[in-house]
Amino acid sequence: MRTMLLRAADRLFPTAQGSYGVLPPLLVALTFVTGVVDAVSYLGLRHVFVANMTGNVVFFGFSLAGAPNLSVWASALAIAAFVTGAWTAGRVAGRISEGERLFRVIVTGQTVLVAGAVVVALAAGHQAVGAQVALIIPLGCGMGLQNAAARKLALPDLTTTVLTLTVTGLVSDAPGRASVRRLLSIAAMFGGAVCGAALFVHVGAGAALGLALALLLAVGVAVRA
Repeated sequence: MRTMLLRAADRLFPTAQGSYGVLPPLLVALTFVTGVVDAVSYLGLRHVFVANMTGNVVFFGFSLAGAPNLSVWASALAIAAFVTGAWTAGRVAGRISEGERLFRVIVTGQTVLVAGAVVVALAAGHQAVGAQVALIIPLGCGMGLQNAAARKLALPDLTTTVLTLTVTGLVSDAPGRASVRRLLSIAAMFGGAVCGAALFVHVGAGAALGLALALLLAVGVAVRA
């Protein structure tokens, strides 16, 4: 498996395989996870994002202004949980400088958090306020961990949670190898959003979060292979 991932990394970053190793395709997988998780949080947790803080800050502003169907406390909680996860990842990164080791630690922590969210979704659903709180906190923390780790690794066009600059680069720069990375990032998040929304609407929050957990487990296995 590692050989396959290294070949995929070579295609994404043909001049930097030695620096990034197997991480590029795994970050694409985490971008898919972002789409899945944000589908659940937006559709089921009072219209908040737990990964996309640009949208969540805007929603927080809308909710403070009294916009309907939005929640001040849910938006604030999602931001606070994300900040906590990002802060934690920053402290971990200060102790671990090697990229793949840092990635393993962060993915392990994120996996535990999402596993906890799956348990909550299966046991308590997502409609009660208590269940929503118990889902927003681990999902927001997990996405904060992921985003901070991606920022520390600094792989171009693979931030895993934000696509604004990726889309801008895709359409404003001349076509080239970077376009492939950008298209993969966009496709991964779009695919995750579609799958996450379909599972949430037709099966339930537990099924959608179960998909995210399965992908995180696969990423964890792959980075250790």
